[in-house]
Amino acid sequence: MWTKSLLQTQAFRHVVSAIAIGTIGIILGSCSSNNEHLPDAQTIRFWHFWSEPNQRTAIRELVAEYQRKHNTIVELTELSWNDGKTKLLAAFNSGSPPDVIELGSDWIAQFSSAGVLLALPTDKGVTDRFPSYSLVPAMWKGRLYAYPWTVDARLLYLNRDLLNKAGWKGAIETFADMQRAAELVKEHGAEGFGANGADAHRLYKKILPFMWSMGGDVLDSKGQLALNLPANVKAFELYADLARSGYIETQRQLDAAFLQGKVALWMSGSWLLPKIRAAKGLDVEAVLMPGQTAGTGISFAGGEYLAVSAATKNSQRSRELVEFLTSGAQALKLCQQISEAGFPADKSTSADASLMADTMKVVFAKQLEHSRMTPVHPHWLDVEALLENALVKVLLGQASAQASLDEAQTEALKLR
Repeated sequence: MWTKSLLQTQAFRHVVSAIAIGTIGIILGSCSSNNEHLPDAQTIRFWHFWSEPNQRTAIRELVAEYQRKHNTIVELTELSWNDGKTKLLAAFNSGSPPDVIELGSDWIAQFSSAGVLLALPTDKGVTDRFPSYSLVPAMWKGRLYAYPWTVDARLLYLNRDLLNKAGWKGAIETFADMQRAAELVKEHGAEGFGANGADAHRLYKKILPFMWSMGGDVLDSKGQLALNLPANVKAFELYADLARSGYIETQRQLDAAFLQGKVALWMSGSWLLPKIRAAKGLDVEAVLMPGQTAGTGISFAGGEYLAVSAATKNSQRSRELVEFLTSGAQALKLCQQISEAGFPADKSTSADASLMADTMKVVFAKQLEHSRMTPVHPHWLDVEALLENALVKVLLGQASAQASLDEAQTEALKLR
């Protein structure tokens, strides 16, 4: 039954045997950290998404420490964000899932609602470790199915040179400020605002902050889908107005354009910080997400989570690995070595001085206090696609915000 559940969403109805074969190849090609000094050790498999060279080094160092302390061999398999989730789904549906899995915050509901994850302890000592907002995506019907590992937010980057040249001198704290500043920059020949267009799994992260800050949401008070709320319509209209003061592209292209000094206002993540520091002659300021009034903006927070497969044959060692890696000390080591990892989810080290030495990083930490995560819904990928497609129609002038969201709501009510 759970096999069908995992593949019931639109985005994954076409997982085929070729993917499963590729997944088997990954399993056979996986590697473990140095284990020659671990006689009679037990073995567990851990699939993760930290595949860049510096990321790979950090993960292997953390896992090596766990292996020594727990006499356990951890076989590591690196996944990519492009197709990693599809390979995870194929592994579950072929009956060979890993023991421990890294999941994005917006993925957990699909897996936990399908019954393929092991429920984890939720005693006070556990839940007190993490901020309450970070536990929401991991909960399903009152049980916790993953532990937060790292968290981060999106905020608003400003190109102060472009704003100054356009004559904008003040702060940008409200939506009205954003609109006026973006329009002024556009009038002076540059791009005022970077607007994500058709960009699957990314566009929704840009529109949700506007919806939330306007008082809207994806789910109503009863947990039912409510995409066409009046506040959501206003958020769509505002985003489209801002887009007319800039240009529409993918996140990757807009990140590059901002680093080239072509865009004045751009909502993005902490992965840009090293590149901003390396860029010459770029005067950038990071500010909190604006709102209808100053100080009321709500941003999108994402995170990495660790879960245990319900099919694991070694639940004890698997849970121990999750607890070890998500502990404050180990999560801090990860974030110190991988700047784009954000902050440890464990509150004991989330504000460590080594992270707060970067003034822009401090703004991200403040933004996390006013952020929300992906709404929890077992069909989130379908909902996400409906929301993104609706916004694209508005950006392209194919439908009004009201008509586009009404259509999306009609389709959302068909999800079961």
